[in-house]
Amino acid sequence: MNSPDNAQGKTVAADLIGSLQSLLGTVVIAVFVITFIVQAFQIPSESMMNTLLVGDYLLVNKLCYGGRSFGDDLMPYQKVARGDIIVFHYPVDPQQHFVKRVIGMPGDRLRLVSKQVWINGKPLKESYVRFLEPPNNLFRDNFPRLDIPAIGLEGKWWLEMRKLVEDGELIVPQGHYFVMGDNRDNSQDSRYWGFVPRENIIGRPLLIYWSVQDWDRSSSENFSSRLYHIAYAVTHIFQITRWNRTLRLVN
Repeated sequence: MNSPDNAQGKTVAADLIGSLQSLLGTVVIAVFVITFIVQAFQIPSESMMNTLLVGDYLLVNKLCYGGRSFGDDLMPYQKVARGDIIVFHYPVDPQQHFVKRVIGMPGDRLRLVSKQVWINGKPLKESYVRFLEPPNNLFRDNFPRLDIPAIGLEGKWWLEMRKLVEDGELIVPQGHYFVMGDNRDNSQDSRYWGFVPRENIIGRPLLIYWSVQDWDRSSSENFSSRLYHIAYAVTHIFQITRWNRTLRLVN
């Protein structure tokens, strides 16, 4: 016969095993969700103001456009559309993630005239765009310009672009997208480094799950300063949170 102590020990062991299995299952689900469904992303720059602000923390839907596999045609995935905000691997350095808005679709003929975007000969209506300066940058505001190289322009793109311009319009090749920031006068986008290949697209921002004031904008600080900012965030979380942006859907 088993003693009460042995029975109790078996019960404790069973409970421990059950707890470990539950924890393992939670971890597996979390890893699956992070890997295949959503991804956290922080807005690092002002290029998408006022749609997205520095200090916005996003959940990115990685499934909305499908996995670019054979079975995608059988699933109700969305197609990348003009006006979509997308998160993607920066073509110049795929380790970096960028967020911009899709402006040019494959096959489009695109140009800018005094900041106004023209697509296939028609002006594009853009209620989301923010302008800060008068039109005075010939390359930025009257794209594409083949006679004026701009500061920050990628050399490879400068050469490639010359092959894709006809009658002052840039032709977007198949499988690629032309993207721009909503903060048009302060955005390093497709004008400066080229197209986003379809395979570089990670997904579409779904939700701003948290938004904070830009008190912590300093990626080059030393370890002690970062500890200070973490401590400050914990003790002032209600003060630094932008409550009017937290848990807001991204449109």
